[in-house]
Amino acid sequence: MFKQYKEAIEKSNIISKTDINGVITFINDEFCKISGYTKKELLGQKHSIVRHPDIPSSKFKLLWDTIKAKKIYKDTVKNLAKNGSTFYVNTTVIPILDEYGNIEEFIAIRYDVTKEIFYKHALEKKEKELEELNQNLEKKVEEKTKELKELNETLEFRVAQEIAKNEEKQHVMFWQSRLASLGEMLANIAHQWRQPLTELNLTIFTLKKVALKNDIQEIERIYLESKNIMQNMSQTIEDFTNFFKPTKHKHHFKIGKSIDEAISILNKLILSEKVSIKVDCTNVEILGIPNELSQVIINLIKNSIDSFIQNNIVTRDINIEVKSDKNYAYLKIKDNAGGIKIKDKYKIFEPYFTTKHASKGTGLGLFISQMICEKGFNGFINVKSQNLMTSFIIKIPLIKSNNYEK
Repeated sequence: MFKQYKEAIEKSNIISKTDINGVITFINDEFCKISGYTKKELLGQKHSIVRHPDIPSSKFKLLWDTIKAKKIYKDTVKNLAKNGSTFYVNTTVIPILDEYGNIEEFIAIRYDVTKEIFYKHALEKKEKELEELNQNLEKKVEEKTKELKELNETLEFRVAQEIAKNEEKQHVMFWQSRLASLGEMLANIAHQWRQPLTELNLTIFTLKKVALKNDIQEIERIYLESKNIMQNMSQTIEDFTNFFKPTKHKHHFKIGKSIDEAISILNKLILSEKVSIKVDCTNVEILGIPNELSQVIINLIKNSIDSFIQNNIVTRDINIEVKSDKNYAYLKIKDNAGGIKIKDKYKIFEPYFTTKHASKGTGLGLFISQMICEKGFNGFINVKSQNLMTSFIIKIPLIKSNNYEK
């Protein structure tokens, strides 16, 4: 029976014995496997043969002070294999005493924790990178907020310039009233951040759970997902700054790119709310800034999902269609979320008008979406609602010139 116990312990643990001077007198096969040395190479040597150069001598002094005092020593030790690779073992060193209480020898029992240590180091590295990303994001938000305030302070002057350039009095008064509302918009930018912040919180929570499983590939995927969310949040601030600048760099891009980006950002919400999105997109290029169109699409999809929830719709379908003719591109987003009341249909693009609860919206989403379509793309946005279905149609002119600048 004792022989069986001894065999079980030796096969499941890394075991060695040394004399009182630290010279190895016994090594089991598991020690040879992890270190890469043969028993012949190890017997008669000291454990310094596998000592890693990173380990300070003070640690070994503590070990010897402990076991010579006839106490048990426990620690996680970093070792160096024969081939130069690093391995980690949880080590317990036990002094063996004779019948007079004198130390006869030392027995060390170890087990391999190399994978666990590497996973821990990888996780710590990712956590540090996420922390640095967060700090950089906070700094950028602070900088962009300052820029937005400075832009807002010069808003009156820029409105006056816009009036001077516009020959149609009614059109000028219309845009003057809208731009005057932007002084309060700074407090409402958080409305555009609610969804990505929720996504980021869920992602970080998932990261903590995955870390316990030591799944390094899943950790890497979640890390990249968090990084993308943060970059998109930073880009949103950038876009709010750039949108009201008199000159912006625009370029031709495919509408499908903005659709894919919007769906990707809202992917978790779409899945959690069991929404089916079908896309029928032709290869159409327009002139403008891709992320501005993505913001419009995100807002329209988010509004549809909010309506599905508010109206308790079971089968939730959103259809996105892109077509074009010689002069215009047409982007249509249609849902079966219950439609829009006639009395609300003519107000939904007004600033601060909303049919949602105060905690769900500020009434700026569709107002800003209309401004982006009209000012950012020289286009139009319209809404149709019938048979419990709602369609938003965006009409954007196809501009061939690559030198267009607004």
